[in-house]
Amino acid sequence: MGRKRRTFTDKFKAKVAVEAIKGIKTLNELASEYQVHPNQISDWKKQLLSNAPDLFASGKKKQAKTEEELTAPLYEEIGRLKMDVKWLKKALSLPLSTRRSWVAPSPDYSVRRQCRLAGVPRSGLYYQPAPETAENLRLMRLIDERYLLHPEYGYPRMTDWLREKENEVSYKRVARLMRTMGLQAITPGPHTSKPASGHKIYPYLLRNVEIERVNQVWSTDITYIPRRNGYMYLAAVIDWRSRYVLSWELSSTMDSLFCIDALECALRQGTPEIFNTDQGAQFTSSGFTGVLLDKEITISMDGRGRALDNVFIERLWWSVKYEKIYPQSYSDGHSLHQGLSSYFEYYNNERKHSALDKRTPVEVFKEGALST
Repeated sequence: MGRKRRTFTDKFKAKVAVEAIKGIKTLNELASEYQVHPNQISDWKKQLLSNAPDLFASGKKKQAKTEEELTAPLYEEIGRLKMDVKWLKKALSLPLSTRRSWVAPSPDYSVRRQCRLAGVPRSGLYYQPAPETAENLRLMRLIDERYLLHPEYGYPRMTDWLREKENEVSYKRVARLMRTMGLQAITPGPHTSKPASGHKIYPYLLRNVEIERVNQVWSTDITYIPRRNGYMYLAAVIDWRSRYVLSWELSSTMDSLFCIDALECALRQGTPEIFNTDQGAQFTSSGFTGVLLDKEITISMDGRGRALDNVFIERLWWSVKYEKIYPQSYSDGHSLHQGLSSYFEYYNNERKHSALDKRTPVEVFKEGALST
């Protein structure tokens, strides 16, 4: 007899989603605590963030919606047809993971019918992937440290290096772990610049361009942050001339939402002439590029995974990890956030750079901002 499918109340979903947004625990930790699939938690988090603005809608808007509902046709078959059209329209544009999150036990629609309307296989609803083991987390930590020293390493060379250190690993295993961490060799190879399907790619504009002033070029990137019992992702926005970190955000999932939050926070401190990213799906999404286009900021994109095209922020990752992350070994997201907050305060205001004539990033950034 098959296992009975669990159902979750709206209150339970909201509680778990809020915990995911806090970032104190990883998805795997939340999944273990609440006995919920990690992908389900990720979907609830996205739903909560995307629907949050509706909570603050005006009373007039809410009243208008109520009146529309009262005057809508009450015939059951018409209601079903409208729902079918709504499902089908969404299914044409949204990714599989999003469409899968729509399917839930309902007295009106069977799971079979919901899957057919959403265009998702039923088998995907019941699959429960195992969380990363302690051994995989250890290997990911080693891979991350080695990649910082040798970003030219792809999974074949990384596998060979791990084997030299007496780790019994296969090429497939290392390739999967590096893909989870968002790491890719900087050397050109097949499909290194393959973007997310349907996303517009902008040309690279900074070849042979000399960086002379503050706010001339900003860039952003995502890096993997190891923790004692899991991992998280860090996004930051940096000014190339001053090395000033304008903003940063942590997330338990590598999606575009926390990247957009970091971008919007940075733009409250100024406006760059050019904004450079790689071709990752988070940065080619319409949500991210739309913020830049609304501000009439020129967008530049280098080859996907090409760390040397974004050398300033790659150097920042090296400093953050070797000066703060690796020595501390944080146990949870809350302490990690506090540690990063204190480090970026130190990095911007106290840490002097030889490339800046022994000045701090904040000194150079403010001086340049005033002169313009």
